[in-house]
Amino acid sequence: MSKKGIETLVGLFVLLGLAGFVFLSLKAANLASFGARESYVVTARFDNIGGLKARSPVRSAGVNVGRVTSISLDPKTFQGLVVMELDKGVLFPKDSSAKILTSGLLGDQYIGIEPGADEKNLAAGDTIKQTQSAVVLENLIGQFLFNKAAEGSSNSAGAAAQAASAPGAKK
Repeated sequence: MSKKGIETLVGLFVLLGLAGFVFLSLKAANLASFGARESYVVTARFDNIGGLKARSPVRSAGVNVGRVTSISLDPKTFQGLVVMELDKGVLFPKDSSAKILTSGLLGDQYIGIEPGADEKNLAAGDTIKQTQSAVVLENLIGQFLFNKAAEGSSNSAGAAAQAASAPGAKK
């Protein structure tokens, strides 16, 4: 094979590698949706959406059933309004609930849908009424520290009262 032929093959190999890299980057960032699927749109309101982003997955039983299309603030209730696109083939009962969950310890957030038991299914434009907001790590740590501080002050007050009522204590 001539030198020019080898250079052409190396160039094609590099281009294939770059195309593969771009494909993997788009899939990892949830930006590539290859193949159009039929879907219907539902909304949900959350008090705190945490780090949820548009294009985050919507899952049920660990299976992807849709995507978050947009997130906005409702000016009347001051809640996060999340619009989701669910696959047409997956129908959830009207009394289903939605939670904002985290993949792994420090992973991305997604919406988990737990099916209800209603006979009627969600339709395009419906709102999921039962929601659970994202767990914010800073709030949990603050609550833990506040509880420990309150526990410590009540323990020291109890110890002082015990010492004062002990036999032989100076009054």
